[in-house]
Amino acid sequence: MANLKKRFEIKARDFVRAGEVSIEVQSLLKTIGFRANDVRRAAVCAYEAEMNVVMHGGDGVLELTVDPKNIVMDFTDDGPGIDNIDLALQEGFSTATPEYREMGFGAGMGLPNIKNHADSLEIHSKKGEGIHLRISFIVSDGP
Repeated sequence: MANLKKRFEIKARDFVRAGEVSIEVQSLLKTIGFRANDVRRAAVCAYEAEMNVVMHGGDGVLELTVDPKNIVMDFTDDGPGIDNIDLALQEGFSTATPEYREMGFGAGMGLPNIKNHADSLEIHSKKGEGIHLRISFIVSDGP
């Protein structure tokens, strides 16, 4: 398998299409032939990050990079950023609005789920300057 790069646009507050990017990532990784566990871990992380962009960020982008041994997802958005990354990584911490909570979101498990499912998570953010998440997976038995 050759290296693959694919870019996905994510629109802020677009709950009609929310989740479609993570479904596309899951389908693409299955088609390439990654093991089910690797596909599942990547899909969980893609969904959590995508929903964070939809709910909390501005418009964003996922840049997916795949090679036989690695899956890397770079999420960026132009939203308000994260005030306190350490706090945001704590299970149960949420800045979801009451409206989002009524929709079933806001349990405070997004970033913790990403951290628990990924082999590596890097977060770069400053208040008012958006966010960059790099989520990486090492695939020992590639496609």
